[in-house]
Amino acid sequence: DRICAVFTQPDRPAGRGQPLHAGPVKTRALEHGLRVHQPASFKSPEALEILRSLGLDALVVVAYGLILPPAALRSPKLGCINIHASLLPRWRGAAPIQRAVLAGDATTGVTIMRMEAGLDSGPMLASRAIDIGADDTAKTVHDRLARLGAELIGGTLDALRRGGVREVPQPSEGVTYAEKIHKAEALIDWQQDAVQVWRRVRAFNPWPIAETRLNGAQLRIWDAEMRGAGTVPGTEPGTVLAATRDGIDVACGRGILRVLRLQLAGRKPLFAREFIKGLRLDG
Repeated sequence: DRICAVFTQPDRPAGRGQPLHAGPVKTRALEHGLRVHQPASFKSPEALEILRSLGLDALVVVAYGLILPPAALRSPKLGCINIHASLLPRWRGAAPIQRAVLAGDATTGVTIMRMEAGLDSGPMLASRAIDIGADDTAKTVHDRLARLGAELIGGTLDALRRGGVREVPQPSEGVTYAEKIHKAEALIDWQQDAVQVWRRVRAFNPWPIAETRLNGAQLRIWDAEMRGAGTVPGTEPGTVLAATRDGIDVACGRGILRVLRLQLAGRKPLFAREFIKGLRLDG
């Protein structure tokens, strides 16, 4: 097998002065001496002509972020194949990993599917499941699924070439949509149950990071754990019940969340034992 070219989104401005920076896909591709194309859209005749000129057997798409029009989908001989980070038809859409953690799903996985005009609705070629553990964040789930997807796509492409793939239509029942994550979702509502807040902390790590306010300033929460499920009589949700070396216990609408690692704006993340030095947080 030979990788003919890599397509990725255009360089984006980042950092002080906002110079253009290459993304990790482009950087890795260039390290391996691969040809890189960065069309702003596949709707232009120029982008489609580049695709056709490559004479591709297959086009593998992973979290690309751009819509492929029908002409692009038809270009490769064996079609366009997507590595999707969920067990379809659950969590079609932009943020399947975060939505699975946020919903408290016990399992997720990777589905290799043939792309068509609909949103993640094409027939399935292969899939494999993993468990979502209590300590998992969106980052840890992402990293495990990335390795799994890489393993699964290799075997799928070999089977496609031999004509040995069985395409299974997605069931119409059980379809859910994983909407794009917005930064506004990161703000914690302490009126929620502790389990909901805990899932939010895990789902939004490493981006956008769940946050609250401390004396009016942004306070990001990177890691937390459940400490109790019952209500705390006479205590306003969001109140700090205890701040010790083991963590900072916060009352929720129901239950208690123990904050383990947190970060003030402009500072680095700290474990609770370091964060509380010189700070009075109780109450």
